[in-house]
Amino acid sequence: MIIDPVTLIVALITVATPVLLAAIGELVVEKSGVLNLGVEGMMIMGAVCGFIAAHESGSPTLAFVAGMAGGAALSVIFAVLTQLLMANQVASGLALTLFGLGLAALLGVGYPGQPIPDVAKPLPEAIREIEVIGPILFSHDLVTYLAIALVVAVWLVLTRTRAGLILRAVGESHDAAHALGYKVVRIRFLAILFGGACAGLGGAFLSVIRVENWVEGMTAGAGWIALALVVFASWKPWRVLLGAWLFGGIAALQLRLQAAEVGVPVALLDASPYLVTIVVLVIISSDRRRASMNAPAALGRIFHASS
Repeated sequence: MIIDPVTLIVALITVATPVLLAAIGELVVEKSGVLNLGVEGMMIMGAVCGFIAAHESGSPTLAFVAGMAGGAALSVIFAVLTQLLMANQVASGLALTLFGLGLAALLGVGYPGQPIPDVAKPLPEAIREIEVIGPILFSHDLVTYLAIALVVAVWLVLTRTRAGLILRAVGESHDAAHALGYKVVRIRFLAILFGGACAGLGGAFLSVIRVENWVEGMTAGAGWIALALVVFASWKPWRVLLGAWLFGGIAALQLRLQAAEVGVPVALLDASPYLVTIVVLVIISSDRRRASMNAPAALGRIFHASS
């Protein structure tokens, strides 16, 4: 069995894009001091809204706008519950996921298998056909490039702008930010809307580009993986990108192993991306626990040396 590395890399970037979009949006939400566990629900709403818009309008652009609107609309519910009505964030997020899954299934009745327009590639075919680097760098759709650009933009905003400083201040100390005159609720509300729009765009990418179909429950845990990636990345945009590509690579590889009919149970191959995610999170948690346990000893040595 020979797996072409070029096609594998192309596939992993495509597979990773929905998770990357959802994760980078959730990173901004958590930087504001809010935990939204409704990412899965917002992604599935984006998927169904995007697919319906693509089928009814014949416009991929409207499909992605509708997907973002669907995810953002669902995030408004979460924002109202947690920021205005002061409901528990964990319970509200879980309820949002269940509500989103149910509402998407209702809206999507009659749409599985319906035709949608193809999404054009933004770069010329001559560039896409360049050996090796053409398929890897230039053969993707506009949303894939937008996802990578969004990582850069979020990193710049969080680390280089006053808006990013205010967002981080709100997340790190609600009371201090409020005392300085910042509108904490408004800032968190906008961050939640941004996260919902990103998750909805990721869902629309899944149904309109990657699968090109609407299937009930098609996100299959992608929202939960996005939440795990934010922790894996230690709330750093560049690490979110690397984590999404890692997950995408494992998912793309297991699909090719299934097609090659290797002597491994299909159920185990299907579960492999999620198993690797759990293993990585356990390793990261162990490293952080070890570092926190060693910190007092290191401080003691510094104090002893100074005395």
